[in-house]
Amino acid sequence: MFPDDILLAYLVAVLVVVIAPGPDNILAISRGLSQGRGAAALSSIGAGLGIMVHTVAATLGLALVLQTSPVAFWIVKAAGATYLLWLGCRAIFSRGLISFVPAARQPLHRVFLTGLLSNVLNPKPGLFVVAFIPQFVSASRGPVPVQMLVYGAIFAVLTAVIFTVLGAFAAQLSSALSRRPRVVLAANVGAGLTFVAAGLSILALDRRR
Repeated sequence: MFPDDILLAYLVAVLVVVIAPGPDNILAISRGLSQGRGAAALSSIGAGLGIMVHTVAATLGLALVLQTSPVAFWIVKAAGATYLLWLGCRAIFSRGLISFVPAARQPLHRVFLTGLLSNVLNPKPGLFVVAFIPQFVSASRGPVPVQMLVYGAIFAVLTAVIFTVLGAFAAQLSSALSRRPRVVLAANVGAGLTFVAAGLSILALDRRR
């Protein structure tokens, strides 16, 4: 069902996708900088679970609804863009995304939910899953839903693991950065602009893509 050559090609493709800069890994890195490895891991697990939500939706055909229904697509697009724009503006103006002040740290359950919602409310990963995973699926190799879910699970696990590693690496830099307020300011603005750009790119999405 999962030939070695196809599985290897899939793993390489997923690694490239996961490592590429985006709002989810920026969020994990930010959590690592401000709250340590545990928070980075929870944010990363939330993002990985979000990938699995998109995979299940694609497997059940729900993603097809987003591609064919203008109203459903607009609702999801507006919700995702609004959430990412809110995260971005908050990071830029309140500088609270990356903070070394204990009182400013978020509860861990909120860290997890932010990581999850940042992915789930973004329709781009869902559309990507619909376009990406089926390239490695074949009905001749077994049940298509099983293949979709397995490939999606691999995507989700690699997302969580790699983002956790990135966040853990960032956590190692936190003590040095905490003594450099200008660097913290620049990091908040940079992360905020990443979220704003992601939100604006969602607003520009065409469901036909």
